[in-house]
Amino acid sequence: MKALLLSGGMDSIAVAFWKRPEIAITVDYGQRAASAEISAAAQVASELNIQHEVLSIDCRSIGSGDMSDNKALGIAPVSEWWPFRNQLLLTFASARALVLGAIEVMTGSVASDSSHMDGRLEFYKTIDALTRLQEGGVRISAPALSMTTEELVRFARVPRELLAWAHSCHIGNAACGHCRGCLKHYQVTKNVFGEAY
Repeated sequence: MKALLLSGGMDSIAVAFWKRPEIAITVDYGQRAASAEISAAAQVASELNIQHEVLSIDCRSIGSGDMSDNKALGIAPVSEWWPFRNQLLLTFASARALVLGAIEVMTGSVASDSSHMDGRLEFYKTIDALTRLQEGGVRISAPALSMTTEELVRFARVPRELLAWAHSCHIGNAACGHCRGCLKHYQVTKNVFGEAY
């Protein structure tokens, strides 16, 4: 059985449609857009008949940048960077997946996530090795890591109607239209479907 870390964004929705995991796990870690992400993920999981789990673990005190209410740290490579975010989320999701009987946790990471150290192939190889060393031997994978979001959406053939549920804004529960997530959402939908929605 496989699980997917489903944020409700375009990338994880595309992986959900492509890979059809049995379980989707969404983590409310204190990010500003948590409610919208949970709603988007719940809708997509329902439409794809995937069991949806929501974990709420307050990490606001260690947040940084656009996704948090805290000032960005000087070492942030991009505005939405949150220290150790993928490591935290994968650890939480792996623990829950293990309880539910899953043997693998997938993420929706894509090529552009390499702007973060924890979005690179080396990170995923290392965290996979780390979780496999522990009881249960849960695997970590990022099946779309070599693709851009546009390539992933096209390859997975995600219907426009499903992708329309995606919440990509980094700073709130309503799309701001100017953060990196919103701009990416606009550009991908325009390039794939001919217009943004």
